[in-house]
Amino acid sequence: MGDYLLVCALDGEEEARGQASLTRRLARLARAHDMDVTELGPGGWLAAGGPCPARVTTVSNWRLVGDVLNRRAPTLPACAPDDPWAYERKLVARFWGRYIGVQFGPRGRPTALLRDPSGALECVAWTQDGLLLAASAAFPWLLDACRPRWLINRARLDLALRDPLAAGAPLILDGPVAPPPGTVQPLPLDASLVEIWTPGLAARPSLEPWPGIEEAAARLREAVDEAVTGLAGLSAPLAAEVSGGLDSSIVAAALVKGDRKAVRLWLNAHGDTPESDERLYLAGLAARLDIAPASVPHLRAPMTCESLDALSAGFRPGLNALDQAHQTDWAHRIRAVGAEALMTGRGGDAILLQNATADVFVDLWRARGWRSLLDADARELAAANEASLWTFALQARRRAWSAHPRLQRPHALLKPAARLMEPHPWVRDWDDFGPAKALQIAGLVDSVARHEPSALTPFVDVRNPLCAQPVVEACLSLPTPILTLGGRDRGLARHAFRDRLPIEIIERRSKGDMTRLYGRLVHDSLDFLRPWLLEGRLAGLGLLDVQAADVALTRDALLWRGGYSAVMVLAAFEGWVRHWEARLAAPAAR
Repeated sequence: MGDYLLVCALDGEEEARGQASLTRRLARLARAHDMDVTELGPGGWLAAGGPCPARVTTVSNWRLVGDVLNRRAPTLPACAPDDPWAYERKLVARFWGRYIGVQFGPRGRPTALLRDPSGALECVAWTQDGLLLAASAAFPWLLDACRPRWLINRARLDLALRDPLAAGAPLILDGPVAPPPGTVQPLPLDASLVEIWTPGLAARPSLEPWPGIEEAAARLREAVDEAVTGLAGLSAPLAAEVSGGLDSSIVAAALVKGDRKAVRLWLNAHGDTPESDERLYLAGLAARLDIAPASVPHLRAPMTCESLDALSAGFRPGLNALDQAHQTDWAHRIRAVGAEALMTGRGGDAILLQNATADVFVDLWRARGWRSLLDADARELAAANEASLWTFALQARRRAWSAHPRLQRPHALLKPAARLMEPHPWVRDWDDFGPAKALQIAGLVDSVARHEPSALTPFVDVRNPLCAQPVVEACLSLPTPILTLGGRDRGLARHAFRDRLPIEIIERRSKGDMTRLYGRLVHDSLDFLRPWLLEGRLAGLGLLDVQAADVALTRDALLWRGGYSAVMVLAAFEGWVRHWEARLAAPAAR
């Protein structure tokens, strides 16, 4: 969706003159950069721009900024009588969407910020000259006008490089505050966060008596239809991604079931390797849904200093924007047909549960003990993993109630970490669940990154219904052995949507894979990347192991040992550090 800037006056008479001067300047600059400015009451206004600009919905003393949709059948949480945030807990149960909120108190002054559970809309806030500012993007004109005295936090940078859940981690910048999804941030900004929604709370029903398969399938269908219909209905015409895989096919089928005329372009990208070309499955989907997809080559272009700088202007490293040539090509194609939004199937791997491994049997063992050996799906799961049930049982007895290890991205090119990472708030209570459910929760943290800026998002509103709250809550509430029905990855999804999709997609065992394409991207960029990293800022800050990188960053080493994704992550972080060091050191930022 589009970007926003929220500006609200705080208490403080001595700062009133500075407030008025800065707020007038910011409003003028926002309008000059094609943003619409809307008053929010005494001392507060919102600037919105980009594709599908954010709207304002009033709910009691909250102004919700973004897309706010009513739940079809909300389940309100039970709250303690003395819970000061009971209303907000019920608010995020009654509504879903892509929004942040600002609460106004006496005299129209802001008292709290809220971020919806999906994390689809970023919220970075800071105070200056008696104003509260909150933004979805680091607009250059905004930072030039405010001249914030921020610094890159080296310790947090070190941890973020190793953190597979970095999308939901604290900002690497000292100064601004980014409330995590599902929280309220009372003001002032140094007040303690309040968690009003967590995946752990949403997953509690999975520990209760299990529903029947058909009931679970119905829940999943209803949640997907609600999310797809809701996001598709925000604006039209649309484009829709159809990769040929299960996740995007489920979304496409729900779009056809809803309003097929809203979709002006069905778009597929195919690579030049067998595993990245899914047109065979796409043909079956097109015939079943009676659609005419456009299949285009998946473009790639070597990385350059300019391209990496372009993806580094956000509050977070541009990990979602590394596929620039492909994303730019799609932006042009989507806009050319008059569409301003793209519906995708991204996030389904984690939410619908791609990992049908021995971890699922451990979850089953926690619930049923030795009776798990009689479960037909357990036998299918063991066979799919080329193991015996007795091997699974031995693992389950050893692991069923043990604490889950901390997730950490292995990185042979970095020096040893100075300290351990703090666990992400969403995984602090994951020991209450088995390992498969715990990994699903961790995958949900990672899915927040699906919403981050890319080369598409300045021009196209990218909508990810499988990462939306109705689908997330439905899947978290179901036990993982049900989600992997038949011992299959996304087994329940295959069962729930079997009447909408062609059999070749329902029964498909393989999965599209772009690994070799991204490997070629690194190879094509190596003459640039090698000196850029070895002599770069991560090396200068003592984070990169230059000797190890010198050995690893050669074509022969990459061919034999792999590690392409680690190199791309390093490139994104290196570009971000260079960009922000230059931005924060510029005269206009002091």
